[in-house]
Amino acid sequence: MTHDHDLVLRPTAAQTEAALNPPPGRNGGDLVVETLTGLGATTVFGLPGQHALGMFDALRRSDLAYIGLRVENNAGFAADAYGRITGEAAPLLLSTGPGALTSLAALQEAAAASAPVLAISSQIPSAGLGGGRHGYLHELPDQQASFRGVVKSVHTVRTQSQIPSAIAEAWESALTAPHGPVWVEIPQDVLLAETSLPVVTAVDAAPHDLPPRPELTAVAAHLLSTAARPAIIAGGGVVRSDASGKLRQLAERLNAPVVTTFGGKGAFPWNHPLSLQSWLEDRHTTDFLEDADVLLVVGSGLGELSSNYYTFKPRGRVIQIEADLGKLESNHPALGIHADARLALSALLETVPEGTGPVREDTEAADRVRTVLDLVRERIDAQELTLEQRVLAAVREALPDRSASFWDMTILAYWAWSAFDARRPNTMHSAQGAGGLGYAFPAAIGGAVADPTHPVLAVSGDGGALYSIAELATARQHNLDVTWLIVDDGGYGILREYMTDAFGQATATELSRPDYVALAESFGVPGVRTTPDTLADDLAKSLATPGPSVVVLPALLRMFAPTHLD
Repeated sequence: MTHDHDLVLRPTAAQTEAALNPPPGRNGGDLVVETLTGLGATTVFGLPGQHALGMFDALRRSDLAYIGLRVENNAGFAADAYGRITGEAAPLLLSTGPGALTSLAALQEAAAASAPVLAISSQIPSAGLGGGRHGYLHELPDQQASFRGVVKSVHTVRTQSQIPSAIAEAWESALTAPHGPVWVEIPQDVLLAETSLPVVTAVDAAPHDLPPRPELTAVAAHLLSTAARPAIIAGGGVVRSDASGKLRQLAERLNAPVVTTFGGKGAFPWNHPLSLQSWLEDRHTTDFLEDADVLLVVGSGLGELSSNYYTFKPRGRVIQIEADLGKLESNHPALGIHADARLALSALLETVPEGTGPVREDTEAADRVRTVLDLVRERIDAQELTLEQRVLAAVREALPDRSASFWDMTILAYWAWSAFDARRPNTMHSAQGAGGLGYAFPAAIGGAVADPTHPVLAVSGDGGALYSIAELATARQHNLDVTWLIVDDGGYGILREYMTDAFGQATATELSRPDYVALAESFGVPGVRTTPDTLADDLAKSLATPGPSVVVLPALLRMFAPTHLD
């Protein structure tokens, strides 16, 4: 009897000849780039360093496109965005010690956002591994320990023959739900030594599926089908698994209102009659969700921001679909279904009977949604925040529907989380997963590389902009269609608000203000200073002009009042 796993593909005569006579002049770095190519990678991000030169030398003998950034953390943000947009594992090539460690904040964001980043770092020579203090340049006693609590998996290579398998294993890990960053480290001498190993060809590293257990799907389908007031919270897992269409089908079948988390922007149509939009930091929305007798949470852990700062206390039955086992029931008791969002929603659509929703009054759910949104609008309008709403509306007017936008941790982004219509899934991205500064512009670079057919927008405050100003050189070097909107209020605006509210005055929040237009022009990037009245036109013009550009808006924006403190 022959079993499928006994079948072995036999090499052809030509393949055997090529394997027995590999081309000369290859090193361990060639095995890295050959493996990446065999896995299907086309683009890598990174920054060279002394121990990693074997990898970078091998790039010139490969067909991989290299996008080199000026700071490792920014390279990590670019890879993060590339992974989010394409759904592919984004290779990130780094050097040992300081270079590797500088990427940690970006990898934390990738982990929080489930972005598939394949970080490959050099290591000190093999003789220095093991924890002794040998005094090598960049030496750490245990480099991988610095990453183990951040990335999804860690893979250490000690010989050249281990390189293809270690990278393939990491690739599979990065792309198995939940997606996430992974770490591979290879000693300098392994990368530099000449190799006689055959050229790496096609590599099989298919990610594992994560389907729901059928008995759990049956219970969830029964609860949803018999609910009087069902509601849905859609998180980033819906976007990452490309399940927006299935979410809409299920919501309409159940006649269930849907709110999207900040990471799930675009997962459900903004103006759909059942759309509660994204007003999660509003007590009216929180009250509505608490009143649901069955609440379906898909692709969200209901963390701090998604739970209105943990003030959300559901009274009905909760069903949680989550690919990250650590997030399952971590904040609320639920019928926990450990599964990929797309597969779980598909299973529910096969199990929840047609005609479930119309048994209820057809317009009841939509009427309740309109009531909530009207209450939210009344609350915001009462705070006299017309400038902020005008600015956000100008951005929406200027940005083409198919263009991706990347938002830093800044007041305008906090508005956008709740009030911005992303219009399409997987087009609005921010650093709200880990909350680090400096994300927007380098991420926009990665987004522009991922999809060069549409212009890309980055939005930063002046504080966050200075984290990544060097990447104007990268955008110019590669002539990327990235427009960078910098809202300049002379400091860390949100921290200024927090400190003033808490202590009556702010400390350490004010910043000297460079001339951002002149600074951009010094990189060969056109810049323009705008006003709230001219913002829409200036942004639209910059987005329509090929190549990078900077739009500077001097403005002091304010946040809407929180409701979780009431």
